[in-house]
Amino acid sequence: MDFETYRNSLAQDAPPAGLTMAAQALWWEAKGDWHQAHKCAQQQGNAEGAWVHAYLHRVEGDLRNAGGWYGRADRPMPTTPLKEEWETIARALLG
Repeated sequence: MDFETYRNSLAQDAPPAGLTMAAQALWWEAKGDWHQAHKCAQQQGNAEGAWVHAYLHRVEGDLRNAGGWYGRADRPMPTTPLKEEWETIARALLG
Protein backbone atom coordinates (compact mmCIF):
# COMPACT_ATOMS: atom_id res chain seq x y z
CA MET A 1 0.00 0.00 0.00
CA ASP A 2 1.33 3.45 -0.81
CA PHE A 3 1.32 6.31 1.66
CA GLU A 4 -1.46 8.32 -0.02
CA THR A 5 -3.81 5.31 -0.01
CA TYR A 6 -2.96 4.72 3.64
CA ARG A 7 -3.58 8.35 4.58
CA ASN A 8 -6.84 8.43 2.59
CA SER A 9 -8.01 5.31 4.41
CA LEU A 10 -8.31 7.43 7.56
CA ALA A 11 -11.75 8.43 6.27
CA GLN A 12 -12.88 4.84 6.90
CA ASP A 13 -14.06 3.29 10.18
CA ALA A 14 -11.39 0.58 10.31
CA PRO A 15 -7.85 0.22 9.02
CA PRO A 16 -7.33 -1.48 5.67
CA ALA A 17 -6.75 -5.22 5.67
CA GLY A 18 -3.22 -6.50 5.52
CA LEU A 19 -1.48 -3.81 7.59
CA THR A 20 1.09 -4.77 10.20
CA MET A 21 0.14 -4.12 13.81
CA ALA A 22 2.57 -1.17 13.84
CA ALA A 23 0.87 0.38 10.80
CA GLN A 24 -2.52 -0.25 12.40
CA ALA A 25 -1.29 1.47 15.55
CA LEU A 26 -0.33 4.60 13.62
CA TRP A 27 -3.68 4.48 11.84
CA TRP A 28 -5.61 4.35 15.12
CA GLU A 29 -3.53 7.15 16.62
CA ALA A 30 -4.29 9.35 13.61
CA LYS A 31 -7.98 8.61 14.19
CA GLY A 32 -7.63 9.82 17.78
CA ASP A 33 -7.81 6.44 19.51
CA TRP A 34 -4.53 6.35 21.44
CA HIS A 35 -5.54 3.34 23.53
CA GLN A 36 -6.35 1.16 20.51
CA ALA A 37 -3.12 2.35 18.90
CA HIS A 38 -1.17 1.34 22.01
CA LYS A 39 -2.78 -2.11 22.04
CA CYS A 40 -1.74 -2.63 18.43
CA ALA A 41 1.82 -1.42 18.97
CA GLN A 42 2.24 -3.79 21.92
CA GLN A 43 1.40 -6.73 19.66
CA GLN A 44 4.35 -6.19 17.31
CA GLY A 45 7.45 -7.18 19.24
CA ASN A 46 10.12 -6.08 16.80
CA ALA A 47 11.95 -2.79 16.15
CA GLU A 48 9.09 -1.40 14.05
CA GLY A 49 6.64 -2.06 16.86
CA ALA A 50 9.03 -0.45 19.34
CA TRP A 51 9.37 2.61 17.10
CA VAL A 52 5.62 3.11 16.94
CA HIS A 53 5.33 2.38 20.66
CA ALA A 54 7.95 5.08 21.33
CA TYR A 55 6.10 7.55 19.14
CA LEU A 56 2.84 6.86 20.99
CA HIS A 57 4.45 7.58 24.35
CA ARG A 58 5.89 10.77 22.89
CA VAL A 59 2.35 11.73 21.80
CA GLU A 60 1.19 10.95 25.33
CA GLY A 61 3.88 13.23 26.74
CA ASP A 62 5.64 10.44 28.62
CA LEU A 63 9.13 11.18 27.31
CA ARG A 64 10.89 8.92 29.81
CA ASN A 65 8.89 5.90 28.64
CA ALA A 66 9.25 7.01 25.02
CA GLY A 67 13.02 7.16 25.44
CA GLY A 68 13.13 3.53 26.50
CA TRP A 69 11.12 2.46 23.49
CA TYR A 70 13.25 4.53 21.11
CA GLY A 71 16.22 2.68 22.57
CA ARG A 72 14.57 -0.68 21.85
CA ALA A 73 13.93 0.52 18.30
CA ASP A 74 17.59 1.58 18.07
CA ARG A 75 16.54 5.12 17.16
CA PRO A 76 17.23 8.49 18.76
CA MET A 77 14.29 10.41 20.19
CA PRO A 78 13.37 12.95 17.50
CA THR A 79 12.82 16.64 18.02
CA THR A 80 10.67 16.99 14.92
CA PRO A 81 6.96 17.80 15.25
CA LEU A 82 4.77 14.78 16.00
CA LYS A 83 2.90 15.09 12.71
CA GLU A 84 6.19 14.91 10.82
CA GLU A 85 7.34 11.88 12.78
CA TRP A 86 4.00 10.14 12.13
CA GLU A 87 4.49 10.54 8.40
CA THR A 88 8.13 9.43 8.56
CA ILE A 89 7.18 6.25 10.43
CA ALA A 90 4.19 5.55 8.19
CA ARG A 91 6.26 5.88 5.04
CA ALA A 92 8.94 3.60 6.47
CA LEU A 93 6.41 0.95 7.52
CA LEU A 94 4.69 1.00 4.16
CA GLY A 95 8.00 0.69 2.33
